[in-house]
Parts: sequence; C-alpha cells; structure tokens
Amino acid sequence: MNEYPGAIAQVDQVEPVPRRIRATLGGRVVLDTTRAVYLWEFPPYPQYYVPLADVVDGVLVDTGETEQHERGTARVHTVGAGSDAGRARVYDGGLVAGRVRFDWDAMDSWFEEDEEVFIHPRNPYSRVDAIKSGRLVQVSVDGVVLAESTSTVMVFETGLPTRYYFPRTAVNFEHLVPSDTETACPYKGSTSDYWSSTAGSRLRPDLAWSYDFPTAALLPIAGLVAFYNERVDLSIDGESLEPVHTHFSD
Repeated sequence: MNEYPGAIAQVDQVEPVPRRIRATLGGRVVLDTTRAVYLWEFPPYPQYYVPLADVVDGVLVDTGETEQHERGTARVHTVGAGSDAGRARVYDGGLVAGRVRFDWDAMDSWFEEDEEVFIHPRNPYSRVDAIKSGRLVQVSVDGVVLAESTSTVMVFETGLPTRYYFPRTAVNFEHLVPSDTETACPYKGSTSDYWSSTAGSRLRPDLAWSYDFPTAALLPIAGLVAFYNERVDLSIDGESLEPVHTHFSD
C-alpha cells in the first residue's frame, strides 16, 4: 500500500477544461481554445482534446492511417511538415467526436491562460503543496549522509511520494557531482541543477535536483535540493522510511 494518496480519475473519464489553452509551432499560435476537454488515457493525468475548429487550417496533415482505441477510431495526422513533424489523432465519432489529441512534443510550447505548461496538462484533481517542516530528515547512501536538516520544505503531490527539499547548507556536496540532466514538471517548472552521487559503492546518476526558478505556487522550494526517495535511505525523526517505487519523477 502506498503511503500517499493515489490518482482518482478513471480511464476515459472526460471533463471540461475551464482554462484557455494555446499552443505554438514555428513561432506562431496554431491552437487557441476555451472549449478543450480533459480525457484521462491513464489515471495519473489527463490529455487535452481540442475542437478541430480551434486549430489553424493547414497544421494537420492526414496520413491516411487509422488507430482503434476504446474511445473511438482515430485518424492519424502529422503536425506541420518535414521528417521531424509531430503527430496528432483526430476522432470523427465516439467519446470525443470532432476533437483532436496532439502528442505533447508535436508543439513547441503549451499555455494555460498566459502561463507555460511543461510535459503534460496539469491534473485538476491533483494538489501540489510545499510546506515547511521542523522534523529531522536525513538522506544517506551506503551509510554516507548526503543531507540532514530540521528545516526542510516537504512537497506533497497527489500520486507521488513526499519529496523533501533541503537547504543547500544542509547538503554534503562532497559526495555529489553536477549532471547535465534537465527535466520539467507541469506544476514546478524546469529544473536548474541535477547531481549524481559518488557516495558508497557505486555511482548513482541523477540522484538529486533543484529548481532555482520554480512556478509561483512552488516558490518555497527555490534553490533547495531534493533526492529521489526511491534511490536513497531516508529517515524522519530517526525512523527509517520504507523504499517507495514509482514510475514518475520529481
């Protein structure tokens, strides 16, 4: 059993999107809608399904291919031209008739209202709360302490284990080496730093990360350092936590 709340949406659940959704390609806005719907293709987060009428003419090119999904038959399109063109699926009937679902990377950028969104749409049923804590949190690997503090910020995100963000003065950088890895999160923004661990018996790549410029809602984590619970030994107030397993990242 997980020690954190799981996702509650059901597969193929459809709900209205109350936000204006826009996407850009090649320096111009090619999708602008206030009529999108969310559809959960799997429980953790939804995708946008957009009315065809709200997509700029000529952006979608029909390939002649079709795919069969539980929600209906999709006509496969490319998005733009060239060998690196992204793909999209248009539904003429079924659950989302008259709508198109774009692969996220088919567009250069996505916006909810005037705020850019990364990786995938934000789940309206998810909370992401950054809360200061005075509990003693320690992270170690093979008996080597990488971080310890009674002044962390705990990030509670629906569907993910709690993440513990440490002040940099509480992190033992002697056992961390910078990495070129960059990731992004729909709720937090883009990472500014990643580190691998040289502690213990082997190199552990991309064990820790930081956001120098997180989204406004997550400003309390700015500049702090978090570690993957799944890859370290973690204790709170002296009590060891059981390892967690998840398919999702930071």
